[in-house]
Amino acid sequence: MRSRTTTGLALLTGAALALSACSGGDVPEPGDGGNGDGNGDDGSSAEVTLDFFTDKAAWEPSFEDMNTASDGLAPQLSFTGYSDPTAYDAFIKQSFRTDERPDLFTWHTGDRLGELVEQGLVAETTDIWDQAIADGYVSEDLAANYTYDGKQYCVPLNVVYWVIYYNQDVFDEHGLDVPTTWEEFTAVANTLVDAGVVPLHQMNIIFEFVWFQAILAGMDPEAYDGLSDGSVSYTDPTVVEAMETWHQMQSDGYFIDPGVTTDPQTLLQTGETAMAYFGTFFTGQLTDLGMVSGEDYGMFVLPSVDPGLADTPVVVETGPLCVGTDSENEQAALDYSAWWMGTDAQSAWSDSRGDVSFNPNATVTDEALAEITAQVTGDGYQQLRRYLEATPTPIYTVAAEEFGAFVTNNDDPMGHLEAIQAEADAYWADQG
Repeated sequence: MRSRTTTGLALLTGAALALSACSGGDVPEPGDGGNGDGNGDDGSSAEVTLDFFTDKAAWEPSFEDMNTASDGLAPQLSFTGYSDPTAYDAFIKQSFRTDERPDLFTWHTGDRLGELVEQGLVAETTDIWDQAIADGYVSEDLAANYTYDGKQYCVPLNVVYWVIYYNQDVFDEHGLDVPTTWEEFTAVANTLVDAGVVPLHQMNIIFEFVWFQAILAGMDPEAYDGLSDGSVSYTDPTVVEAMETWHQMQSDGYFIDPGVTTDPQTLLQTGETAMAYFGTFFTGQLTDLGMVSGEDYGMFVLPSVDPGLADTPVVVETGPLCVGTDSENEQAALDYSAWWMGTDAQSAWSDSRGDVSFNPNATVTDEALAEITAQVTGDGYQQLRRYLEATPTPIYTVAAEEFGAFVTNNDDPMGHLEAIQAEADAYWADQG
């Protein structure tokens, strides 16, 4: 395997946080169903080496582990990693204007994947998704992130479930149990405020939107989804109520001063904040500090704001692994994508990354992460797209500015919502 790593500018800590054998024969065998293009002399795609490009240069050791896991079962990857995401995006877009289209590459869901789909640049993967869903390797909720005009494109590289992390010592000191309802959650926060402990972390940059996401999704998942397609206005009563709830939480002292620049993992370690709402990538940040899952910290799914919801919403962040249309090894790359969805592949990936997998049958070595995966992929939970990916880019750009200002000033929510809706009106009018 050749390795070429393109270095770029160092990313801010917060930005780094933002990015963080086929089982049972149910996944199609390499080479099945294709036209033979890109396969080896004997028709086996397992003998092919794919040109693989990613903006996750630091993950190269894990992709080396995957080459070991796929040996003889699926194609090998020739890794090219970029550290600068802007340079990477420009490279991928430029490559489609040449004859050197990437066999396999990582990308983004939401608008940016939709753009490639509309231009016919990524291969359809509907058959792979249908099989994986039938085999129980992936949920239909997750498929929504990869669906355009009723068809799927790409497969998930990884998933991140957004949950609450908490400092175990702080909870023990104040006799707190893990809350299972919103009422219990606010009771925990009030107890901590009364004891002079800041309950929750919050940022006014990068992750300024997450408490809007958490509260509205937990109050009305349909309204949350409706913002993504313009069927719901940011000034609708439910959305206003969610912002008012957030406003009250800030007024009640639930959040740390957003101007604090200390890393959130350090704030949780020291107990300066008792809890933090982050994706499961946060486990790696805590591990780097020497914190032990189940001893120094725990995690739980944020309860629904509305106790009457049939299913508890869980926000999912996911990034795609895509096959370039008309690339030299297109069929072999599709075969690799099918193998990637399987239990053995995902167990190897989870073991290498120390992270969760989208496949609930995969072995996850961290017990707490395994429990979260089993919980949110089981009955009684609804997976929703993260706000950043669910929201059209022009609207998100304005929303990020408005939510950042709201977190900083804790002022009247209505003006911020009206500013976002003005951009939403303009955007949806252009869509015709």
